[in-house]
Amino acid sequence: MGMVFADIELINAGDLELVRRNYLDKEDVKRMHVNMIVDSGAYMMAINETIQGQLELPFIEKRKSVMADGSVVEYDVVGPLLVKFKNRTASCNALILPGNNEPLLGAIPMEEMDVLIHPRRQELIVNPEHPYMAQLNLK
Repeated sequence: MGMVFADIELINAGDLELVRRNYLDKEDVKRMHVNMIVDSGAYMMAINETIQGQLELPFIEKRKSVMADGSVVEYDVVGPLLVKFKNRTASCNALILPGNNEPLLGAIPMEEMDVLIHPRRQELIVNPEHPYMAQLNLK
């Protein structure tokens, strides 16, 4: 199977909270559409420094991550971030990749949104067993 990409909307969830509290207008919420690599083998959401700068997501902590080659790299974690795909949303934090590296949608936000990679079409789809609303597995 080749690389799978999807158009994902990223929203600064802190801004949404400010809107809810009437401290910020809806038009001022920082958001953007990003064509991301979809990788169910990766756990976390990962965005690059450019995306982080545009969304102005605050630093939360540093985390170490094991890369595909076995090396361990330390990354900043920012958030909160609201992730949208079609009729699905997920709330998460994101690792910050250096420079303009390609952003990555990992398994944790995919599970929360109840989306799947369709292997034949090589695209991200809403789970056809639950087309109208995400269903989470709590067991």
